[in-house]
Amino acid sequence: MTASRALADPPAHASGYLRTLRAVVVVHVVALLFQAVTAGMLLSSPGGRALHETSGTVLAAIGLVHLVAAILVWRPGGGPSGFIVPAALLLAFTVVAAVLGMMHVKTVHLPVGVLLFGAGVLQLTRVMPRRTP
Repeated sequence: MTASRALADPPAHASGYLRTLRAVVVVHVVALLFQAVTAGMLLSSPGGRALHETSGTVLAAIGLVHLVAAILVWRPGGGPSGFIVPAALLLAFTVVAAVLGMMHVKTVHLPVGVLLFGAGVLQLTRVMPRRTP
């Protein structure tokens, strides 16, 4: 059973964990967007670097919460496990992007950031319920 299909009719006890996961993924995508904004501020304002670094740390923490929420949907929630791998990859690539940023490897740091945002939006489309006409 795919994660999307399981979301159509989740077990009653999984719905609380699923709502939490949905909220965390929304916050995660907003944080990824904010990270892109702070990257622009890094180039245009003196305090941009500190803000970009701080928001990167917060982004990693949100990524960890995202992973924990995805695990809770699966166990003990009884929902699909299909959200765990994308959450883990988002967290791993967030750490990779942070290390690349600290090493000033901008030619790889920037594309990884774009990849993160795209993957976050993809995860958002996966966790949100499908509306049928």
